Amino acid sequence: MLPPSTLRPAGIDRVPFAQAARRGPGSGRHADRIALVLSAACVIAACVTTSTASMLPVAAGSFVLGSGPEERAWAYAHAPAGVHAQGWYDAWERPPHRVALAAFSIDRSPVTQRAYAEFVRQTGHRAPGISESAYRRQGFGVHPYRTVRGYLWHGDAPPPGLGTHPVVLVDRDDARAYCAWKGLRLPTEAEWEAACRGPDGRRFPWGDRWEPGRVHAGAEGTAPVAGSKPSAAGPDTPEMLGNVFEWTASAFAPGRATLKGCSWDDAPGTCRCAFRHGRPAATRHVLIGFRCAADASRADRG
Repeated sequence: MLPPSTLRPAGIDRVPFAQAARRGPGSGRHADRIALVLSAACVIAACVTTSTASMLPVAAGSFVLGSGPEERAWAYAHAPAGVHAQGWYDAWERPPHRVALAAFSIDRSPVTQRAYAEFVRQTGHRAPGISESAYRRQGFGVHPYRTVRGYLWHGDAPPPGLGTHPVVLVDRDDARAYCAWKGLRLPTEAEWEAACRGPDGRRFPWGDRWEPGRVHAGAEGTAPVAGSKPSAAGPDTPEMLGNVFEWTASAFAPGRATLKGCSWDDAPGTCRCAFRHGRPAATRHVLIGFRCAADASRADRG
């Protein structure tokens, strides 16, 4: 869980890149340029693309997003006392509202360390990671840097035994670059939540009642994605809660990007489709990963 004290902006070390795709992106505009270059490369060359079998199609429609008083009351009752005292859910979540979305598809599970490693090998993009000094400047106090060390890569290789776990220690520009390499994009916040809730506006991907066996949370670290919780991976139930928070393409506030989902160390109250919070887009943390999305026309071609 990322505490409120981490909401302040923070500087972060940038690793110099030798290639355009490897240069430490300092702004969203730079990331967009990288995405355009990588997307163009996908047209010219046979770039890796995601099979639609690994993506959940979401039909166009009107979706109810956000949370009401009853849901938030349940969430506070199933969260640490500090979360209630600081009013996370009231401060960050939106009231119930309806949005209209065009058809799209979204990854059923977060991007894995192994999949990201292939991206690094083929493009020369920087490997996930952060120095101890940069990590401390981000202001995260809950997880010391010794936790980060277990997720640091060795050259272009993920930590041993974590290949099927979600990739972490990537900022939003890294996530955008990966999705562009796949011919995809980051989901918007509304798309992410609509896919999580389904057309009937469920609190959780599977329904309105909490079922702990479906979520990897309250744990000591990440776990393998689809397959580690078989009951959470069905044809219409994407693996969207637990394991890692996820970057979206949407802004939370000036200088902050919206994160959705919950992470491996969270309590049930945070593990709801409606939960949202924001962090500087350059943040790199062991609690944050991502997944990709596609417009319906792109997914149909996959």
